[in-house]
Amino acid sequence: MSMGANETGAGETGAGEAGVVDAAGDAPDLRHALSFAAAADAYAKARPSYPVEAVAWLVGDAERILDLGAGTGKLTQALVALDRDVVAVDPIEEMLDELSIAVPGVPRILGTAEDIPLDDEDVDAVVAGQAWHWFDRRRATAEIARVLRPGGVLGLVWNSRDGSVDWMRRAGEIMHERHDAAADLEGYVRIGAPFGPVAEHVVRWTDRMSRARFLDLVRSRSYYLTATPADQAATIAALEELLATHPEVRDVEELEVPYVTRCFRAEPGE
Repeated sequence: MSMGANETGAGETGAGEAGVVDAAGDAPDLRHALSFAAAADAYAKARPSYPVEAVAWLVGDAERILDLGAGTGKLTQALVALDRDVVAVDPIEEMLDELSIAVPGVPRILGTAEDIPLDDEDVDAVVAGQAWHWFDRRRATAEIARVLRPGGVLGLVWNSRDGSVDWMRRAGEIMHERHDAAADLEGYVRIGAPFGPVAEHVVRWTDRMSRARFLDLVRSRSYYLTATPADQAATIAALEELLATHPEVRDVEELEVPYVTRCFRAEPGE
């Protein structure tokens, strides 16, 4: 039985402890996914948005859009800027609280990709930013297909830092990045039935930020949040040393952080 968007809201029934809905995944992945509750504010302030070109390609002419795993609303903001009707779903109440500040007025609902709290054929598109790899793919694809209207589209997007730039590559090594999107993203986007072929679009861009914001960006990532305090301190110290000594960044007032935004789009098959 499906559940309409007006039947529950952030902070209402359906949430687990600390405002977290039970989510799919094995224990290590679940621990990393739910670690974001402790850093919702840092996530909101430090994480980059998405290029307009990328988001426009992702949703096409869809009008009503579900942002699934919406987090603090980075992708939601980009969709609203395109004048789309958006509803945001996330399993972490703290993230949705930040979203309500960033994008006031957007409906926000506690829920998961495996049990989407929307009616059948409710939206023209479902999008997920930095989130698909946290989902139980088999269960999520069935739910996404259920809430999509005929002709609807599923869009997935990731921002990944461009490791072809040397200082960025060195930073990634220090951070022991758990997911190298440039190398492994194809593994994340095995969508499968009932969806058809997957199309891809890539946008390269640069986000300008202070050194403090860059370090806050690191502090918002799951591998940092789940590390020991000693490992966290060592990571920040090593990055501060890199920023102070690497010839590409040691003398700059503002960092230019290179990003690759990779977008994937699929429609339900016949």
